[in-house]
Amino acid sequence: ETALSVISALVVATALLGMVTMILSTLSERRREMAILRSVGARPGTILGLLATEAGLLTLAGVGLGVVLLYAALALLRPWVDASYGLNIDIDAPTQREWLMLAAIVGAGFIAGLLPAIRAYRLSLADGMTVRT
Repeated sequence: ETALSVISALVVATALLGMVTMILSTLSERRREMAILRSVGARPGTILGLLATEAGLLTLAGVGLGVVLLYAALALLRPWVDASYGLNIDIDAPTQREWLMLAAIVGAGFIAGLLPAIRAYRLSLADGMTVRT
């Protein structure tokens, strides 16, 4: 069980790293968007909050979809597993510990979103308005 927990933690870390990489790579395309937001009065902290919230909501959507798919797969595969292997899989609601782990993953998503958010925060208004070829 400990080995599976370590593997799960590595999968979560890899997914968060992938999300940060994706947001950082799209940041160069979105720098004009950020500059326009700044020019109409958005403070740098607002931009930081927007990007951190975007990362958190992406993580929340991923966690939610993962839980829904898990229970759908359990419901669909339960009869087959019982018939093939004689294993009865109980489908219970997540425990308090599992809810805490899911909340920690969503929190880590918000925190992981701070890296691209800080980068966007540091971009100057003039940098975003210049045309790059």
